[in-house]
Amino acid sequence: MYSFSTCWNSHRHTDGRAMLREIRDLGFEYAELSHGIRLSLVPGILDAVAAGEIKISTLHNFCPLPLGVEKASPNLYEFSSEKPRDRELALKHTFKTFEFAAHLKAPLVVLHLGSMELKDYGGKLEDMLESGGKDSPKYQKLLAEAAAKREAKKKNAVANLYDSLKKIVPEAEKLGLKLGCENREAIQEIPLEPDFENFLRDFPSPAINYWHDCGHAQIKQNLGFIQHVEFLSKLAPRLAGFHIHDVQYPARDHCPPGSGDVDFAALKQFVKPEHIKVFELSPRVPVESAQRGIAHVKSIWGE
Repeated sequence: MYSFSTCWNSHRHTDGRAMLREIRDLGFEYAELSHGIRLSLVPGILDAVAAGEIKISTLHNFCPLPLGVEKASPNLYEFSSEKPRDRELALKHTFKTFEFAAHLKAPLVVLHLGSMELKDYGGKLEDMLESGGKDSPKYQKLLAEAAAKREAKKKNAVANLYDSLKKIVPEAEKLGLKLGCENREAIQEIPLEPDFENFLRDFPSPAINYWHDCGHAQIKQNLGFIQHVEFLSKLAPRLAGFHIHDVQYPARDHCPPGSGDVDFAALKQFVKPEHIKVFELSPRVPVESAQRGIAHVKSIWGE
């Protein structure tokens, strides 16, 4: 199943049906409703799905956006937050996403799992990469410091996440939904890369799955935290699907496939027919570039 995310076009539409027709006209039978779906787009989405114009592969939490929120805000409330009220709101709006997904007969919801408080190591590391400093002792020192700091500070965030998931999983199971737990590009977001295998072991429910974002993994490789293929190979047994986009070095993501550093041929070995494969492109990408990127991936991974 190939799908295409509304993160590319939701901002420029006032009618959800027209938004989905634009994706259908790119040749897609399925669309992902991303985390920029305003409440005003919902009636048109329902009409398009009811008319059989398109199917919904996935929703990206939070979807639709909370009342009064008008732009993509997947980290507006976090399961890992130190503030109980924020965790409560994260659960509330996640459950609303689940209800919407079930109504649309979408099989999976993509989740961001949370973050910890950490100073901006990521920005500093990216700046050093821009100036060619990855092999310098200064870069390696900062990388090691960042890794140590986030390891030291993760405990409370992880505990809050686990507590939240213990409430989320039964709701997903009840509705027959899969949850795609996404790897993230920001170094303060959890689970940390070395923890993902243990995280999946700690939540053996078939509702909990790994969701691989190709661009985010490439950024983490560029920064020096992982090797992309090795990382995916360890998590492949629980893999439910992909966000597909490219990265222009060191960290400009959501670019059309084939325009950056992601080695899609090396990832092909992990791609299975049952996986949901979602193109997640920046609103900046012109339609012609999107079409070339789609063709690039399909030429490697197959139709």
